[in-house]
Amino acid sequence: MRTKIALSAWLLLFATGVIAQAPEASPRSAIEQVLHLQVEAWNRRNLDGFMAGYWNSPELTFYSGAKVTSGWQSTLERYRKTYQSEGKEMGKLDFSDLRIEALGPEAALVRGAWHLAMSDGKTPHGLFTLIFQKFPDGWKIVHDHTSAAE
Repeated sequence: MRTKIALSAWLLLFATGVIAQAPEASPRSAIEQVLHLQVEAWNRRNLDGFMAGYWNSPELTFYSGAKVTSGWQSTLERYRKTYQSEGKEMGKLDFSDLRIEALGPEAALVRGAWHLAMSDGKTPHGLFTLIFQKFPDGWKIVHDHTSAAE
């Protein structure tokens, strides 16, 4: 009985805001988590999981190789064509040299380097610049500009 009363009192205090919810993760750690989950999904060959880090909108933009890809679905299709079509492989991905800079309470600029380790020993790599925006369901990439080293 005592446990029920204590739990009821706690729920009442929580519901009225006297006991606050756990603090949100800092923007930096939340963005780092998105990137970490993307790397994990990529390395499992799960492009849908990788794309969960992107804003699922026709307004998403992806710039690479002097080409502009607009929209989440088109970006997914570009990744599939480049890394999962006949004779292609995804390799093992990692990100490094991350620099995360707040542009305001709900936007951030992220710069870094990407590296792939392919089964044939090749190591494609390059740089990226991402713009993240905070949405009700978390931080998402709204713009990606990725370049590859020659």
